[in-house]
Amino acid sequence: MNLADALAAGIRTLDLDITTAAQQRMLDYLALIEKWNKAYNLTAVRELQKMLTHHLLDSLAVLPHLRGPRILDVGTGAGLPGIPLALARPDWHFTLLDSNHKKSAFLRQAVIELQLGNTEVACARVEDWNDPHPFDTVVSRAFSEIAEFIALAGRLCAKDGVVIAMKGVYPHEELAQLPQTFRLCGVVPLQVPGLGAERHVALLQPAEAA
Repeated sequence: MNLADALAAGIRTLDLDITTAAQQRMLDYLALIEKWNKAYNLTAVRELQKMLTHHLLDSLAVLPHLRGPRILDVGTGAGLPGIPLALARPDWHFTLLDSNHKKSAFLRQAVIELQLGNTEVACARVEDWNDPHPFDTVVSRAFSEIAEFIALAGRLCAKDGVVIAMKGVYPHEELAQLPQTFRLCGVVPLQVPGLGAERHVALLQPAEAA
């Protein structure tokens, strides 16, 4: 099965509605990662087929849990999950935040080449960064433990927004350390096509939203 067919099949399995044009741009994004990876070390995953499952489909699996229209991706790295999600939801606005200058340079180039008019890049440490408008969703795929994520980025979430921490196995120990400023809404298992590993998302809200 070629990459395009594998992506289409994965999206069907996830029960998502993503246009063929957006799917092609997702494949263009993978090609950009492969091209820049040699010099910028964006990801340890080198094979395109593996990038498809470990990066694209893994990122898209969280889409049903997002709230729009303003989404912040903290510690986005190579643009994950932000860029696949931005391609899937052109009607929402995404901010990709990362402190690594090389990765931010790649992100800016990707935004240009993929014509992502709904996406901006911010190169800064999250604890030093601010935005005048709160975000409906603050998401992270591999940034830190949940308590640290909330301590650093929770202030950027709208009062009725959601913080989403993407994890592997069920994060029992991390959830035991939750600060009182946030409450756990649930932990949802994700079935990522072709991944063959446990994935969960922890969904949290500011305590005052209760």
